[in-house]
Amino acid sequence: MTPDPVTEPETAVASTGTGGSARFACGQCAAELTYAPGTTVLECPYCGLRNEIAAADQPAAELDYLEHLQRLETEEPQVDRSIVKCEACGAETERPENLDAFECAFCGADMLTGEGSVRLIKPRALLPFHVTPERAHQIFRQWIAGRWFAPTKLKRYARSGGRVQGIYLPFWTYDCNTVTAYTGQRGEDYWERQTYTTTENGKTVTKTRQVRKTHWYHAAGVVRNTFDDLLVCGSRSLPEKSVVALEPWDLPALVPYRDEYVAGFRAEKYQVDLAGGFEEARVMMETPIRMMIRQDIGGDRQRIDTANSSYHDITFKHLLLPVWVSAYRFREKVFRVLINARTGELIGQRPWSTWKIVGVVIGGLAAVGAIALLAVLLGAVRG
Repeated sequence: MTPDPVTEPETAVASTGTGGSARFACGQCAAELTYAPGTTVLECPYCGLRNEIAAADQPAAELDYLEHLQRLETEEPQVDRSIVKCEACGAETERPENLDAFECAFCGADMLTGEGSVRLIKPRALLPFHVTPERAHQIFRQWIAGRWFAPTKLKRYARSGGRVQGIYLPFWTYDCNTVTAYTGQRGEDYWERQTYTTTENGKTVTKTRQVRKTHWYHAAGVVRNTFDDLLVCGSRSLPEKSVVALEPWDLPALVPYRDEYVAGFRAEKYQVDLAGGFEEARVMMETPIRMMIRQDIGGDRQRIDTANSSYHDITFKHLLLPVWVSAYRFREKVFRVLINARTGELIGQRPWSTWKIVGVVIGGLAAVGAIALLAVLLGAVRG
C-alpha cells in the first residue's frame, strides 16, 4: 500500500482586491476568509478552516485627537475682535460702536467699554435673526401677562417695553466617525418552575411559580458610529438648561457668515474653545455608542465591561445663533428671559410676589370661613 503523502498545514494566502483592501484566500478551498467576531481568527465560511491572526509586534499607535483639532484650529481663518467683559457675570461680548457705557445683556449690570482685543476663530456660518424686535417684545409681554403672582413692577417693566436685546450666541458643531472595540456579556433569559410556601387563611400551602433566570455569555466586537452636527454651546453666560431648551434650531437654514447679518446686534465671544467643545461632544456620543454596543451584543440582556473608542474624520464649524435676551433685577437677583430669534420659543425665569400669594391665601381662607359660617347659620335656621 502506498503511504499517504505528508501534507503541510493549510495556510491563508493574502492578496489585494480591486478596492485596495487585503483579501485572504482559504488554503484549503480557495474561498475568501472572513474575520470571526469576538475571536482572533479568520474563518472560511465554506470548509470551516480557521487561521489564527498573528499578534502585532507593537501596540497600535494612538493618535492625539486634540493635536488634530489644534492643527485644524490654526488652519482656520482668524479675526480680531474688540471685546468687553462684564465684571458682574463674566459675559464677554463685542464692544458696541459709539457707546461708552451700556447694560450687560445677560445680567443687566452697568458696563463700561474698555480696550481689549482678542484673536478668535472666525464664524463660518450663522442663522440670521427672524423674529423682529417688535415681535420679541410682544412675546415677552404676553409671557409676563400669563404669569400668576408676578410682581407688579415686573408687569410694568414689560408694558413699558422692557429691554430686549439681540445677541448672537457662539456654538460649535462637530462631525465625527467613531470606532469602538468593546467587551461585555450577552444574557439569554430562561424560566424555571419554583416551589414555595405561603400562608392562606391561617394555613401553610405550597405553590409554584415561574422564575426568570439568565445565562450569561462572553461577548466582544467592534461597532462604528457616524455623528453629524453635534451642537455644543460655546457660551457660559447663560444656564445650560435654558440654552438647551431653546432647541431645536433650523440648522439647514444656515447661511455663510457675513458681517452684514451682525450689524445692529452683538455677538458673544466663545468661552468654550474648540478642544473643550469636542470634549462635550464626546460626552454626547457616549449614549448612542453604548446603544449600538447593546444592539450588537444582542440577546435579552446586555452588560458592557469595556468600551474603547477612537475618533476619526473630525470636522467642525463655528456658528452664531440668534437669541433675544431680557435680563432684569428684582430684589438684587437676576432673572432672564430668552427667546429663540428663529422660532419665537421663550424660556424664562420669573420672580414671585410674596404679597400677592399671601393675599390669595388669606382670601381663600376667608372664603372657606365664610362658607363654613354660612353652613352653620343655615343649620341653625333649619333647627
